[in-house]
Amino acid sequence: MKIVSACNSWCVGMAVPTSQTRTTVLSRRELFFDGMSSVCSSHSQQQHFLNDAVQSQPISISRIGEDEAQDFDGMLRKIHLSPTRRVLMASLTMYSCFHSSRYLSALALGDPSVTLEQVTPPVVSSGPLFPVEDRIVQLFESNTYSVVNIFDVTLRPQLNITGAVEIPEGNGSGVVWDEEGHIVTNYHVIGNALSRNPSSGQVVARVNILASEGVQKNFEGKLVGADRLKDLAVLKVEAPVDLLRPIKAGQSSSLKVGQQCLAIGNPFGFDHTLTVGVISGLNRDIFSQTGVTIGGGIQTDAAINPGNSGGPLLDSKGRLIGINTAIFTQTGTSAGVGFAIPSSTVLRIVPQLIKFGKVVRAGLNVDIAPDLIANQLNVRNGALILQVPKNSVAEKAGLNPTTRGFAGNIVLGDIIVAVDNKPVKNKGELLKALDEYNVGDKVSLLIQRDSQKFELSLELEEQRS
Repeated sequence: MKIVSACNSWCVGMAVPTSQTRTTVLSRRELFFDGMSSVCSSHSQQQHFLNDAVQSQPISISRIGEDEAQDFDGMLRKIHLSPTRRVLMASLTMYSCFHSSRYLSALALGDPSVTLEQVTPPVVSSGPLFPVEDRIVQLFESNTYSVVNIFDVTLRPQLNITGAVEIPEGNGSGVVWDEEGHIVTNYHVIGNALSRNPSSGQVVARVNILASEGVQKNFEGKLVGADRLKDLAVLKVEAPVDLLRPIKAGQSSSLKVGQQCLAIGNPFGFDHTLTVGVISGLNRDIFSQTGVTIGGGIQTDAAINPGNSGGPLLDSKGRLIGINTAIFTQTGTSAGVGFAIPSSTVLRIVPQLIKFGKVVRAGLNVDIAPDLIANQLNVRNGALILQVPKNSVAEKAGLNPTTRGFAGNIVLGDIIVAVDNKPVKNKGELLKALDEYNVGDKVSLLIQRDSQKFELSLELEEQRS
């Protein structure tokens, strides 16, 4: 008798002389449940391999050990199975499940003849940093203490089931403005608290300031002032002077596309994270989370993610050139297009927020037609004046509003087409042009009235909200 067998495995296809055997037909349940414990009991087996091809004899499933080879051989002589496909597939499955190499192969790894020292490669000293790397490291170390982490007081970080920190909306960054404890950040970072119309001096955020020993100390952030149109806000903390390291301001007006920049912030709650990039573009329109458009924005490819808002954008000398505020993305994470409010705007807005609690804007105090109405009235170029208040500076200067004639027809008012020789195409461009002036400044307006154009000079007054 020749038997096909494998150690700790099932064997299919064996020739059993039928002349000396009393055939007993076992059901599959009897085979797998009555014979399994005895068939799978032995781990030390003597292998017998069949050299002849498997013949078309009744299929038996066998496992033979040294101690039970003869008994099992007798059992095989009494068994005659019906060769079905299900039995064959079950046999192959049991083979793959109980094959010893499946569990013991990992135990064969390793070489006890070697020592740990022999298989450990030598560690080479990293040596001094390259000058470019060293400069970036120094810039980060000298400015990271000027960056703070800001949390909306109505929200708190919480742990999900995986243990990762989930940062809710309202978490962001900020910069230390001066030694009096003023903190500059984005309006939308504390937008949830500001939506409740808090009064000046009310606590609207928690501010974490990095101490010299590397730990963060928490302080209450009290509202000083906020400006939704420029997405800027100022808080104040009662912190020791030694913790307050003001940021150094730079000039955004002298920036060039291609120069290096650095962004420091707290993306996704990972505090004091540094990313490096270049200035990708200038004078971009930023579509802020406050729902307004901010002109003159700085575009950068330095990674800016949720949590970076309110943090500083620095030049290669470590000077503040912008406040990170927005990203252009379809996924919610950095896509290589980030935007910052230029420092020229920040330097003009923040002092007013600290002094007045609001921004005092210069304007004409006249009603300008929205673009939709202007287009309906066939005004394609310039800002159409709809109304001029009585006894206002604009009325005294001679600006005419839009009125109705005796027959009910619309008589167009004056159209402002330029401010100090800067072309104005619509209402948005007029507001953008006037935003560069202060109350009391005199401007020259180029007016179109009917088919005539002339210049008119007037003094700007505080714009009423």
